[in-house]
Amino acid sequence: MPVGTHGAVRTLTMEEVATAGAGMVLSNAYHLYLRPGDMMIRALGGLHAFTRWSGPMLTDSGGFQVFSLAKIRTVSEEGVEFRSHIDGSLHQYTPESVMRVERNLGADVIMQLDELIAAGADIATSRGAMERSLRWLDRCRTEFDRLTREGRGPAPHIDIPEGAPPLDTAFPDTDLPAPPQSLFPIVQGGTHPELRRASARGILSAGDWHGIAIGGLSVGESKPAMYATIEVCEPELPRDKPRYLMGVGFPDDLIEGVKRGIDMYDCIAPTRLGHDGTAFTFDGKLQILKSSLRMDRRPLVEGCNCVSCTKYDRAYLRQLFACGEALGHRLLGLHNVTFLCNLMRDARSALRAGNFEAWSAEWLLRYRGGSGAADGAITE
Repeated sequence: MPVGTHGAVRTLTMEEVATAGAGMVLSNAYHLYLRPGDMMIRALGGLHAFTRWSGPMLTDSGGFQVFSLAKIRTVSEEGVEFRSHIDGSLHQYTPESVMRVERNLGADVIMQLDELIAAGADIATSRGAMERSLRWLDRCRTEFDRLTREGRGPAPHIDIPEGAPPLDTAFPDTDLPAPPQSLFPIVQGGTHPELRRASARGILSAGDWHGIAIGGLSVGESKPAMYATIEVCEPELPRDKPRYLMGVGFPDDLIEGVKRGIDMYDCIAPTRLGHDGTAFTFDGKLQILKSSLRMDRRPLVEGCNCVSCTKYDRAYLRQLFACGEALGHRLLGLHNVTFLCNLMRDARSALRAGNFEAWSAEWLLRYRGGSGAADGAITE
């Protein structure tokens, strides 16, 4: 899932995202709650209409964003009190309010509010956050079910310019009912196997779910620790439900995740790295400003079907970055998104053909023989 934190995948139109091969995109409820506001997006037709994305969407509750606000937030059993990174205003974030926000936004899949902690936290701290996340999940589901039964409640009056079309909130018969959505729980527990098992079992004992996420990884732990934690979770999670590894999106991590039974991923990395002049290739990451590319007429990746590779060469892309042209950021971001979508397409083909183990081993050997082994966590 390409990440459109604020309702846009960085520098790309939704049509370009679809052409790249993405079938689902992610936006962030925390950021959209702060600006422009979940009620405004609801009044403007919901997140799909607002962003012009016609496919499935997922909203993260904002657990990572709250975690990153360590100096300006307070976590309690009730929820989280934090100050906006935009204007310093004070806000209360509870499992119930997060459900109301996400149901106003209207994404197809919405995430529970969970408590995320730093990598390397001791077992007592990890246990406390894991158990609180389970209690918050129970409150999320209670509120989710209430909104399903009773509707979203009336919207406040919102002024519109004279002559502008009416807002969706002007039609209560269609606006008040909560849209069909799936609530995903999040397995927590740091890198402690016994806590991960307890979290997964607690989630499954709480009821049936359309899918389950693994959170709290790619936050500073080593890659072997991340892979080992996924292996602990895998046998605990139903095989007939989508498994979503949150915040992970480098090429080798996707392959390693598929090997361990993961179905869904998201990460800001492809567009963030593209903005910084880095392209994914089969031989690792390519820094576009390398002087050796000045006269290189090859595409970024031979055989890639993105416009960056079919229409332009490395020399031209390097020139765009050297001159600070915004087109360069767009083209590398588009390439990186396409590269990851193609990678997942190829993984699905290998799984269907029954040769995934051999294909993935060869792919990883080539990728890590380049610059790929240095990939690290990039989150937003």
